[in-house]
Amino acid sequence: MLCSVSVVIPTYNYGRFIGEAIESALRQSYAPVEVIVVDDGSTDDTEPAVRGFEELGVRYIRQDNAGVCAARNRGVQESSGDLIAFLDADDTWEPTKVEKQAARFAQDPDIGLVHCGLREFDGKTGETLRIDVNGGEDNVAENLLLWDGPVIVGPGGTIMVTRPAFNDAGGFDPSMKVGEDWDFCYRVARKFRVGFVPEPLVNYRIHAGAAHHNVDNMERGMAMFYQKAFVTDDPNVLMLKNRALGNYHKVLAGSYFQAGRFGKFGSHTLRSIFRRPANIGYFLSYPLRRMK
Repeated sequence: MLCSVSVVIPTYNYGRFIGEAIESALRQSYAPVEVIVVDDGSTDDTEPAVRGFEELGVRYIRQDNAGVCAARNRGVQESSGDLIAFLDADDTWEPTKVEKQAARFAQDPDIGLVHCGLREFDGKTGETLRIDVNGGEDNVAENLLLWDGPVIVGPGGTIMVTRPAFNDAGGFDPSMKVGEDWDFCYRVARKFRVGFVPEPLVNYRIHAGAAHHNVDNMERGMAMFYQKAFVTDDPNVLMLKNRALGNYHKVLAGSYFQAGRFGKFGSHTLRSIFRRPANIGYFLSYPLRRMK
């Protein structure tokens, strides 16, 4: 038997997208028990756009601007379902998303989080840019820490969690502005097994306002994640610190290179090699790979 599912949609000034997101949640083959939209202090037409769905049972909650983490946490507090699914206001779901994820929980009661694949699409043209169905299962905490191997695909709108897993993890950290979903999934994965549905059930919109475009913000967010992750006396985690930070700086070096910020590229290259000397081979072959 499938558990009841609550859908939480945080939003801030996405009135132009929110209707599509809500419609995709309401079109699910396995209907959620509720759809809750938490408006994080929008100043556009978000409120009337959402209130147009109230007769269909959608709940609208408005709060002062406090960030996406606070909005998600508020939505969970107001929800009643056994499972909670998060949908970003600028994305949409395929009709079988909730059903297929809820089925994974029904198959294995030890799972605390289920994610799925996604399709990235151009927000202007609708063209498919990339499909990612390479997600991790079972014990993925180490991969999340190492930023290596199959992890959680698009952890904002692809994840569904049990209420106990959400509570045990302590919810989303409101002090984090970027990387908050990675941090949340890591804390869940440290305590629970993870399931994966290898289908692109989330349509992830690429547009100018999306937070993932800012490499500086990514650096700050992931730095905070690692600061938190290594405040532990777990020897199995501490032994991975240099390898994890080496990979972290390696990813940032590549991101800054693509952004044309070669000073930052050089800085993170050196820090990556310092933390993990084995990465020197990766950087020595970097120019050749870039030319190819």
